[in-house]
Amino acid sequence: MADRGDLGWKVTAGAAAFAGGFVAKKAISLAWKKTTGKEPPTNPESPEVALKEAIGWVVVMGIGMEVARLLATRAAARQWAKGTGELPSHLKAEV
Repeated sequence: MADRGDLGWKVTAGAAAFAGGFVAKKAISLAWKKTTGKEPPTNPESPEVALKEAIGWVVVMGIGMEVARLLATRAAARQWAKGTGELPSHLKAEV
């Protein structure tokens, strides 16, 4: 069974990833609109969306969301380490 620290970290990391993803989706959508002049596709799987546009949206969104999740989790880990005195065990670099 997970101890309190593991559970606390999972909740913290999940909240950070959710917040990072929310902000990233808004930022990516805004950048897409400014760049292309069109709203991002709401359903890229639809055959009514041009394949080039659908692939472009999926690639940009996938990379953007993963980068946001990574940055948010790393920021949360830094704050966790400040509060607890150490990183969660699975984030410690192996030497």
